[in-house]
Amino acid sequence: MNMYLHNIGEMDVNTPIKSTDALISDDRVRVNYVLANPPFGKKSSMTVTNKESKAEKLDMNYNRQDFWETNSNKQLNFLQHIKTILKINGEAAVVLPDNLLFEVGSGEEVRKQLIKTTELHTILRLPIGIFYAPCVKANVLFFSNKPASKEAWTKDIWFYDYRTKIHHTPKKRTMTMQHLEDFINLYNSENLAKRIETWSEGNKEGRWRKYSYEDIIARDKTSLDIFWIKDKSLTDLDNLPDPDILANEIIENIESGLSSFKEITESINLEK
Repeated sequence: MNMYLHNIGEMDVNTPIKSTDALISDDRVRVNYVLANPPFGKKSSMTVTNKESKAEKLDMNYNRQDFWETNSNKQLNFLQHIKTILKINGEAAVVLPDNLLFEVGSGEEVRKQLIKTTELHTILRLPIGIFYAPCVKANVLFFSNKPASKEAWTKDIWFYDYRTKIHHTPKKRTMTMQHLEDFINLYNSENLAKRIETWSEGNKEGRWRKYSYEDIIARDKTSLDIFWIKDKSLTDLDNLPDPDILANEIIENIESGLSSFKEITESINLEK
């Protein structure tokens, strides 16, 4: 409905908008571009009525032969789905939470397959709280689909750290297009092969830095959770952020902790 209200698709004609679960199966549609902000949350679930006539949630595992990993993790499933619907050389930009960059098990295998079968060339690390809730840490992954090959397609991954020492709030310090102008220029969409790092041994505060495929696979669990800029502001008493920023960060940490405890509690209850 939100898409219709923004003049995307028409209700009385053959519309491209579908009210279905895209993860259930491959509908054989292939596209050149995917711009996606899939639902956050680690588990896919469905609500059913049990024998006591009470509603309960059940984890959903998608059994798809075209997926690298079968699991109930929403982000991993959407990322795999997006890869499958891209045409060869099709391009994607996908908003995903931090846990996808370092999660072990299925997450590690998906990362390995992604950098092998696609050209994952850019990761934009966004400020805390830009998407969904104040405590959520998000990134944008940019990649191109490639044909089958024995060699990994990803050669270098370029990271832009727009999180460390960056503070935005919903009202007083909103994030605008202007804040991303530096990233857009450095991204150099016209020629990805001619990018220039702003990070160097002489400028360790540079926000634009590349890591080679060899650097990435050598990291523990093939983690893509990479930072290099030191945030010394909290140890400099004369240069502390505004009180409202500090208060929001405290709230974010508490909410993040509570969210983790809730997930653990829900898992325990489901096992019972």
